[in-house]
Amino acid sequence: MRILVIEDERRIQAFLTRGLEAEGYTAVAADSGPDGLARAIAEHWDLVVLDLLLPGMSGLQVLRELHRERPQLPVVILSARADLQTKLRGFELGATDYVSKPFSLDELLARIRVQLRSAVGVEDEHVLQAGRVVLDLARRQARIGELVTNLSDREFRLLHHLLLHAGEVISRERLLAEVWGYGFDPGSNVVDVCVRRLRQKLGPDAPIETVRNAGYRLATT
Repeated sequence: MRILVIEDERRIQAFLTRGLEAEGYTAVAADSGPDGLARAIAEHWDLVVLDLLLPGMSGLQVLRELHRERPQLPVVILSARADLQTKLRGFELGATDYVSKPFSLDELLARIRVQLRSAVGVEDEHVLQAGRVVLDLARRQARIGELVTNLSDREFRLLHHLLLHAGEVISRERLLAEVWGYGFDPGSNVVDVCVRRLRQKLGPDAPIETVRNAGYRLATT
């Protein structure tokens, strides 16, 4: 599982990433508010550990924007600000837990495990997966590994259909009928164009195969 640590104090940042990696997590650090927010939105994460006193943008601002873009992503605040008002504000903005500094690494890890267990069921309700491709139904985003990309309405509907029938060869005629809603062949290459754009967005590992004279298939291996 991937955890993003948004923390500007290098000593704490290094301590956290080492501790998380020792537990088997992939831990990546960002040391400013803007950088942390950009990475949190652009990449796939299972959880974010967020400091509040950050350069460039406060942790509460990061939390507000992040919750707007990724409402299902668990965020654990780790901060020296231990007053009740700040804690309540953090929870109002979308934090799922709050740990005050100085902190016990064992306690933080235990809280992270609880958040990750709680998030699994919620996340599963909003995603569709086949092989390496994960489709986020709520955000209309596709993910392969660390690559996350936004989809247009047609790209989303096409990938959704391919995922529902993963491993099956689907003809262009069937895609025209079931994705585009055409009851006839309009004599254009709209399917091929949309597939090409979808492949470009999914990158070099895109598992959409062309089956000669038959159609397209989403590979599951």
